[in-house]
Amino acid sequence: MKKESEFPFERARRVTPEESQKFKEAISEQFGMKLIKRGRPPKHEDEKYELISLRLHPKILAWAKEEAQKRGIGYQTVINEVLLQRIS
Repeated sequence: MKKESEFPFERARRVTPEESQKFKEAISEQFGMKLIKRGRPPKHEDEKYELISLRLHPKILAWAKEEAQKRGIGYQTVINEVLLQRIS
């Protein structure tokens, strides 16, 4: 099969969650390794952030974005760090 267009898509089907689980178990048994989930690792309960909506003065937002750009991080992280320093 040289071209993608030669693949018989009309005969293709989706893998079921049960089949996927069986594949993971077979890989684990055969190679002695556990497959890890991809993506962001789960946070510990006391590290989870709460989603809120907050209105900030434009000067504060501009400063946070400028500081974030300098440090190569997100502006919300900058705001969070400043607030955490203030209460510590």
